[in-house]
Order: sequence, then structure tokens, then C-alpha cells
Amino acid sequence: MPENNQSDVTEFLLLGFTNTQFSKWCIFLIILPLYNLTVACNLLIITLVLVSPYLKFPMYYFLSNLCLCDVMLTTNIVPNMLVVIWRKGKTISFGVCLLQFYIYGVCGGTECLLLGVMSYDRYLAICNPLRYASIMNFNQCLNLIFWSWFLGSMATVIPVIMISFLEFAGTNTIDHLFCDLDPLLQISCSETYFVKLEDLIATIPVICFPLFYIVVSYIHIFITVLNIPSTSGRQKVFSTCSSHLTVVCAYYGTMITIYTVPSKTKSGDTNKFLSLIYTVVTPLLNPVIYGLRSKDIQRALKKLA
Repeated sequence: MPENNQSDVTEFLLLGFTNTQFSKWCIFLIILPLYNLTVACNLLIITLVLVSPYLKFPMYYFLSNLCLCDVMLTTNIVPNMLVVIWRKGKTISFGVCLLQFYIYGVCGGTECLLLGVMSYDRYLAICNPLRYASIMNFNQCLNLIFWSWFLGSMATVIPVIMISFLEFAGTNTIDHLFCDLDPLLQISCSETYFVKLEDLIATIPVICFPLFYIVVSYIHIFITVLNIPSTSGRQKVFSTCSSHLTVVCAYYGTMITIYTVPSKTKSGDTNKFLSLIYTVVTPLLNPVIYGLRSKDIQRALKKLA
């Protein structure tokens, strides 16, 4: 057997749903419009931020990049997933599988970092409003956006390289909807301990640290809000970060459910349905939540219309 990935397996078979009671056309007709709506809504937010003078604020620059992440994430996964579901299985080459996993990791990591950056923006706006404009200037926004994308991209490089050297000489069947880490490692005949360890280490700066920072930021924000004497003042200030907090809870809540609940306690199709929520429904939440809650976005949309 060769030492690198020149193994017998050059492509994988994605199974899709195998035990579900729903017919393939029913699932297909649910996911397809959701995917189209997700892409359309996120592109609409990006367009509004680019053209509208009402949205030239740091929070909306970060939001537009969050929407770009969601478009890339869902477009990377869903079109091929629809084919897998419709055909009840589809082959994918080893290289394309790695590319799909890499883009998936980049988007997930970058989105976590951007959510952390957005919490920093809300912290400055609420807890240190007098210095907000001087600290969160345009150059600072660009730096924070650049480093979010850069760190999100770099965090997935080493796991992808390590996976490329694994041997897949046995089964080539992946019991999933797309190329995720755990399903790939389950069918490898190589030792995967170090791949799992490295992936765990990589999650600390791009997933765990942003979540910890978000929690700490909102503790300070809540303390500041509670010190505001008037009820109307508290409601007005808290409304400026309620959209972000809602998105954070939805995003991390889904991610924690998928990746921390032991797979043995979930059926294969249950895990796939959760992945559908993460790749189809969650990316739709950002533009919907901000569109419903942000008066600036509503005003920009009316002006554009």
C-alpha cells in the first residue's frame, strides 16, 4: 500500500437519505426554494450595503461579509446535495470532495470570526460610545474583515492536507449529504487520531475563542444596559444588538447540536436533517432577522424599490 493517497479509491459515493419516509421529490421541493431564497436574500443585503447611503456603518460592512459567507457556504453544498437527494446517491471525485470540505470549513470559521467581530462592534457602540467613531473607523473595519477571512481560510488548510494523505482503500461510501470531516474519517483505513486532534486545535481560535469573546462582550453589554435608568432607554439600546444576538444563538446553537451531540445518540438521517438546517436554513436567518429588525435596512430597501 502506498504511503500517500494514491489508493484504490479515487471517488466517493454520497448516499444522501436512505431511511427517510419522505419521498425524494418532497425533500427536493422544500430545499430548492429555500436555497433560492437564501441566495437571493443574502445577495440583496450585500447589494443594499454597497449602494445605499443609509448602510455605510461598520455593522453593515460586517453583515455584508457574513452574507457573502452564507452564499458561499450554501452554494458550495446545496446544489450538489440536491443531486444527491434526487438520485438517492451521487459520486464525487476525491479532489472535489476535499475542495468542498475546504470551502465548507472556510465559510464556517470565517462566519464565527465575523460574529465575534460584530460583538466587538456592539460592545464599543454601547459600552464606549464616545470613542466608537475613532476606534471603529473604516481602516479598522477592513482590518477586522481581512483577518476574519484570512484566519478562517488558514484554519482549514492543515486538516485538508492531512486528509489528502489518508488512505481510502476500502469502502468509498459516505453516508452523508456532503463531504464533512467525520464521515470522511469514518471510511478511512488510516490512523485518524492526529487529524482529529489537529481539527480540535484549529477550532479553538476560529470557533471557541469568538464564542467566548461574544459571551464576555454581552455580559458587559447587559451590565451597561441595566445601568441605564429609563426603561425606554434600555429597550432602545438593547434593540441595537438584538439582531446580532439572535443570529449568534441560532448559528452556534445549530453548530453545537450537530458537532457536540454524540453521533451514536442520533440516527444517520437525523444528523443529515440537522446538516440541512445548518447549510440551508441558518444562512437564511441573517438577512431575514436583520431585514425585519433593522430600520436602516428597511429604509434602504424602500429607497431601492
